[in-house]
Amino acid sequence: MIEQLLRTPFTDLVGVRHPVVQTGMGWVSGPRLVSGTANAGGLGILASATMTIQELERAIVEVKDRTDQPFGVNLRADAVDAPDRCRLLIEHGVKVASFALAPKPELIATLKEHGIVVMPSIGAAKHAVKVASWGADAVMVQGGEGGGHTGPVPTTLLLPTVLDAVEIPVVAAGGFFDGRGLAAALSYGAAGIGMGTRFLLTQDSAVPDAVKRLYLERGLTDTVVTAKVDGMPHRMLRTELVEELEETSAVRRMGPTLRRTLEFKRTSGMSWPDLLKDGRGMRKAQGRTLAQMALAANTPMMLKAGLVEGDTSAGVLASGQVVGVIDDLPTCEELLDRVVTRAADELRRASAYVL
Repeated sequence: MIEQLLRTPFTDLVGVRHPVVQTGMGWVSGPRLVSGTANAGGLGILASATMTIQELERAIVEVKDRTDQPFGVNLRADAVDAPDRCRLLIEHGVKVASFALAPKPELIATLKEHGIVVMPSIGAAKHAVKVASWGADAVMVQGGEGGGHTGPVPTTLLLPTVLDAVEIPVVAAGGFFDGRGLAAALSYGAAGIGMGTRFLLTQDSAVPDAVKRLYLERGLTDTVVTAKVDGMPHRMLRTELVEELEETSAVRRMGPTLRRTLEFKRTSGMSWPDLLKDGRGMRKAQGRTLAQMALAANTPMMLKAGLVEGDTSAGVLASGQVVGVIDDLPTCEELLDRVVTRAADELRRASAYVL
């Protein structure tokens, strides 16, 4: 395990050795991966959207048992129980609250009052400006290369527009997998990078080995962005199931969608009124249509089938384009050591060009 080689506004803000974030991936970012990242010097983030509030508390306690280093929790700002989940973070002294959407100003204020760093994920400069004005401590910006829900603009174009718009630390995500990417992001002016697929493909990830091997076999053109899973653009591995979904009509998808909605209700423990309230919040926050809201329950259950149960015939596999350049399964410690060491070497090399 290497000592700190790079100091940035993000490492100072969060108290980690390395400016690298393991993003909050549903069904993937559990206690083992989060603590492995934290112990290796990065910021591990628990994905709570696929957990009940009781499961989230147990996961937080398990991470604290595994590490004494800072870690974070990713939350859905539009979830009906978001305030209750934030209270858990406060009670357990979690260092970072990461949000998939912009949290309300009063929620940001409450978290900051208790010393919790607030870091929303944003997809445009105007959104970064908004959350910064509300008191966010940092933002994560993901370009179109990233896995899961993503936008059309690549990181190399999106990142500089955000950096020009705000003064708070910016973490760049989408397309990062090694030390050269970290060096490039720092050269742009970012304070760190976020990686999802690269951390999914580690020994500390609980994703089934057979599924990891499937990822390792894929090339740069083996991902696709589709809205047929949950109505929003979603980057995932190109599989027979995904190809079938792309070709299937909305009417034929209605039956499976209803079944997955019922399954999501069962596993989440939500009542029908809470589920409907959650959906209305999603519609208001994300501008989803009624049809897109109906499809939204597809995501957690289809991701669970693929990433937890290993059933690629019934599930989807979220993935960034970097899957095509990853060919091994290191531990989190091995990964972070080589990413940071390579980044420091590249920055030293590049400094030789300055007269």
